[in-house]
Amino acid sequence: MAELIDMPKLSDTMSVGTVVSWLKKEGDPVASGDMIAEIETDKATMEMEVFTDGFLLKQYVKAGGQIAVGEPICAIGEKGEEAPEVAASSPEAPAEEPKKEEKPKPKAEPKEEAKPVVEEAKPAVAASAPTESGTRVKASPLAKKLATEKGVDIAQVTGSGPGGRIVKADVLEAAEKGTAKPQAAGSAPSSASAAPVAVSGPGIGETVDIPVSNMRAVIAKRLLESKTTIPHFYLDIEVDMGALLEMRAMINAKTGSIPKEQGGMKYSVNDFILKAATEALREVPTANASWMGDTVRQHGEVHMAFAVAVEDGLVTPTIKNAHLKGLREISLEAKELIVKAQSKKLTPDEMSGSTFTVTNLGMYGISSFYGIINPPNAAILSVGATEKKPVVNAKGEIVIGQRMHIGLSGDHRIVDGAVGAQYLSALKDIIETPALMLV
Repeated sequence: MAELIDMPKLSDTMSVGTVVSWLKKEGDPVASGDMIAEIETDKATMEMEVFTDGFLLKQYVKAGGQIAVGEPICAIGEKGEEAPEVAASSPEAPAEEPKKEEKPKPKAEPKEEAKPVVEEAKPAVAASAPTESGTRVKASPLAKKLATEKGVDIAQVTGSGPGGRIVKADVLEAAEKGTAKPQAAGSAPSSASAAPVAVSGPGIGETVDIPVSNMRAVIAKRLLESKTTIPHFYLDIEVDMGALLEMRAMINAKTGSIPKEQGGMKYSVNDFILKAATEALREVPTANASWMGDTVRQHGEVHMAFAVAVEDGLVTPTIKNAHLKGLREISLEAKELIVKAQSKKLTPDEMSGSTFTVTNLGMYGISSFYGIINPPNAAILSVGATEKKPVVNAKGEIVIGQRMHIGLSGDHRIVDGAVGAQYLSALKDIIETPALMLV
């Protein structure tokens, strides 16, 4: 008998997934352990694994379509077996009812321009697009974005997804056949798309509404919760980077000249910061904690997360048991996690379980800033750029120094200002005496 395969929960905060592509076609044989589809979650794009042998009888969601966690995504059974019918699944909210028409105004009065409607972004709601009549059509975020890129009037596209929703394949077909051309130039714009202000000259680019991705929606929700429910406090310290940069240059001159296949590599400043941040937690373990409601959990291990910018926002892969790893191991693991993050291949385990987080904007030339705490961490370290500036040395002489500002955002429920200050002081000592990282 055919078995319905439900959409699995691929991340701890996932409620909806988008089918990026099918790795198996209808009719293909599948075996337990096969990857059958690529699914975009709120955090990354992951391959979906099945644990059933048989044949892929039916795909209930086309590539580009969205599906809620727990809903049937496909059916697997014996060859030639008929797939069961399932109710159309759609994670989106019901379409808006058309607004009642207003009574015509006297001809002497100018027609009032329609104001654009701004809808609240919701992670579990698929995008819909306005038509010329003011009603709305159902369309996946990917289809809407593609329609804008292809110059397709999405209101003229017939949807083939669940509930008549427009998906990627529908837009591509319309673009190829030319059956959904945009409104002709020079024709009168509808009230739904009327510009609210006059444009006096060319702009910096085209005005578009970009659909909120699952990842961006979850980022927005988590950061809002962090900022509004966690009492942040902020500390800042300036450190002398001279000795660390000198040691880094010496190490890279040696290891960078060795072929990669023989173990050669180069270390970034961030590699040293991650190692130093880990060692400072060894000295001030009270900063390595989490708020649990009735208790404060003091972590016995350091699982160091670090922020990585990706196309849709920000992810924080985690170096597990960083306290047991040397500079080389931390550097290699960080580089591997960055590649996986940028290609959306991080696993849920690689993005969870952190006890402390480092975010670095120094490579963008930012001198100093304060990050928003990554729950349930007690603090987040914010690393700025190294800058050359005049400083007074131990002899009272004004010389050129290399300084970095490091900020700390702390959860005042868990740590106090004194603990934060102790941690930054320990971090400063390690950075300014970098040989301590190697012992």
